[in-house]
Amino acid sequence: MGILAPQAHAQSAQERILTDLRYLAADAREGRGVGTTGLDSAAAYVARRFEAAGLQPPGNDGFLQTFTIDPTAPAVAHSGLGGAAVKNVVGLIPGRGDLAGQAVVLGAHYDHLGLGGPGSLDPDSVGVVHNGADDNASGTVALIETARMLNRRSAPAMRTIVFVAFTAEELGLIGSDHYVKNPSIANDSTYAMLNFDMVGRLRDNKLITGGTGSAPELPQLLDSVNAGYGLTLSAMEDPWGSSDHASFYAAGIPVIHFLTDTHEDYHRTTDDWDKINVAGIERVAMYAADLTWSFATRSTPLTYVDVPQPVMATAGGSGAWLGTIPDMSSSPGGVRLTGVREGGPAQEAGIRGGDIIVQIGDFEVKDLYAMTEALGSFKPGDVATVTVMRDGKRIDMTVTFGKRGG
Repeated sequence: MGILAPQAHAQSAQERILTDLRYLAADAREGRGVGTTGLDSAAAYVARRFEAAGLQPPGNDGFLQTFTIDPTAPAVAHSGLGGAAVKNVVGLIPGRGDLAGQAVVLGAHYDHLGLGGPGSLDPDSVGVVHNGADDNASGTVALIETARMLNRRSAPAMRTIVFVAFTAEELGLIGSDHYVKNPSIANDSTYAMLNFDMVGRLRDNKLITGGTGSAPELPQLLDSVNAGYGLTLSAMEDPWGSSDHASFYAAGIPVIHFLTDTHEDYHRTTDDWDKINVAGIERVAMYAADLTWSFATRSTPLTYVDVPQPVMATAGGSGAWLGTIPDMSSSPGGVRLTGVREGGPAQEAGIRGGDIIVQIGDFEVKDLYAMTEALGSFKPGDVATVTVMRDGKRIDMTVTFGKRGG
């Protein structure tokens, strides 16, 4: 078993998780969008929870790392949000001994899409609250619960453990980028970073662990800790991706991204707290706590592997939408789908969950990056042949692309 036995605290832990989740994903938080009072309320709430968990602020300014958004940042250039004051929330458990000057960082973004608009996959949803229960209230409460678990240990770890709730992830990893440029402990003294992003839909015991290619020691360490939990770990070597761990990896830090996969409510108004697997969050937090402890007490360093950042399509990309829900775990030779959007172009063409997309038009689809590049070459209204593998057979489907969010 893991260091913390679930029977000893399951009820109280799940009650705490549900309380935190319902607060962060309530309509009153206004979708935790940048520029809303709901986002500020969420930051204050997380700071109180960090304090209640026994974390220490990193300096004399308390738990809040306040800064303003750069008006020239690509995702905010035309949003009117440039110059907005935002806050990361930072707390720590000090280490002991010679390694106390090193850190293991755990993070999760607490912002979401606010009242819709860019980023939303719901048509005509501007002005409607997007509660973001899974994305990423789930990761935020997992972060808080992991802090509680680790601070209950009978003795501190050798390395300092830093907990960061990031702001403005949905605008382009702005909060994590700011933290990496202004860290509590220097990046070259940061052992590893663990990121919780969308961990609220644990199904079939499956937990995706992204970033395993960032250090060769990671797969064995992940499996060793999992011996006490029996999770079905689906490893993804790619250390980049579109969440906050990418900011740390770019700074030369090995990373792990915890994810329970995408779903039909992603970036929609239907991502609500009552669809969250609370027991699953507890289980992910327990596993992450034991993994963090192994990192924080390990005497030997991890070996950072420099993986080139995949080139994403920048030309075209006029908003063509296929309406698929990809399985974020590895699917050799294509992109496996967990489902398709109701009424979307893929469903209309006959594509369904379980299909593996292997070609879009003239583009061979080997992975999610290739699929993104292929879609970037089309615009709404274009017609293309999409080839899928189903039951071992190649099937061609004719798709008319739609418009994202429309």
